[in-house]
Amino acid sequence: MTATVDATAPEAPEKPAATSGVTSAAGVFGARFAVVGVWILLALIYAVAVPETFLTQGTFQTIFGSQQALVFLTAALLCTICVGEFVDLSVASVFGLSAILLPVLVVNHGWGVWPASIAAVVAATVCGLINAILIVRVGVNTIVVTLGMGTFVLGISLWISNLAPVSGLPGDFAQIALYDIGGLPISFFEGILLMVGFAYVLGGTPLGRNMRFVGANREVSRLAGIRVNRIRFGAFLAAGLIAGLGGVLSAAATGGFDPTVSQSYLLPTFASTFLGTAVLQPGRFNPLGTLIAVYFLATGILGLQLLGVAGWVANVFYGGVLIVAVTISTLLHARSGS
Repeated sequence: MTATVDATAPEAPEKPAATSGVTSAAGVFGARFAVVGVWILLALIYAVAVPETFLTQGTFQTIFGSQQALVFLTAALLCTICVGEFVDLSVASVFGLSAILLPVLVVNHGWGVWPASIAAVVAATVCGLINAILIVRVGVNTIVVTLGMGTFVLGISLWISNLAPVSGLPGDFAQIALYDIGGLPISFFEGILLMVGFAYVLGGTPLGRNMRFVGANREVSRLAGIRVNRIRFGAFLAAGLIAGLGGVLSAAATGGFDPTVSQSYLLPTFASTFLGTAVLQPGRFNPLGTLIAVYFLATGILGLQLLGVAGWVANVFYGGVLIVAVTISTLLHARSGS
């Protein structure tokens, strides 16, 4: 017997390849740049609502010239997040220790600004070293260690400053953070350089790829021959170093520091870092996405302040963004895993 084919049976319609490709490309583009689009829309809303105050050079300089501390803090947090240590609660306090130790040594103890700066960065790096030893070598829980370290370091900062702001750094020293380039302080460009360099390390070097592998799966990375604990150890060291550098630049910019404000950086740091997973590389922590998130949040907060909204809105804004960003990150990660 021979099989017969019904030539009149309708064939299943095929999806045009070109249409499918365009749709896919549009979806990828939208996922990568949705936050940028919201940022532009937010700026347009503020420009229409308060043009006399928002559309000024001062607003531009405030948004892009006053976020140096947050840029360095998010970079420090990214060091540990990229290797799978998601909750370093000590970065803000370590930043604050460096920022207050500098003026204390210079103003209260007569040190030169450069030896004091080195001492401040070393102190912050030592905090990272202690975190690394306890978490990586001893195996203590990351949340416990970093929460304890953050609280301990905050207490030290308050002690050495006698619970008060310390100011009086030399005016010329401020140029390492405030030197004007095209209407913006040099610290803005230092932050850009830091994040671009970080992005290159993660995306273009064996070290960065190993960090990603360790963050994705430690056991598989270990079986592949990657020295997992060495990379985790180095990540905590780098986090302390970067936080220390950020603290020195922050103290230089303001001529001193108030140790009581260091904890106020913690929520914006986490909000910016997690929101960055929804920019450029959806579902992945990435420096350039985080950099965009920092200025997106700065625009949102400043615009609300110009609209006359009460000061408490900053906490609501940052807290809400953190919840939304973590939710988006979790959904994107789950989708990529499936």
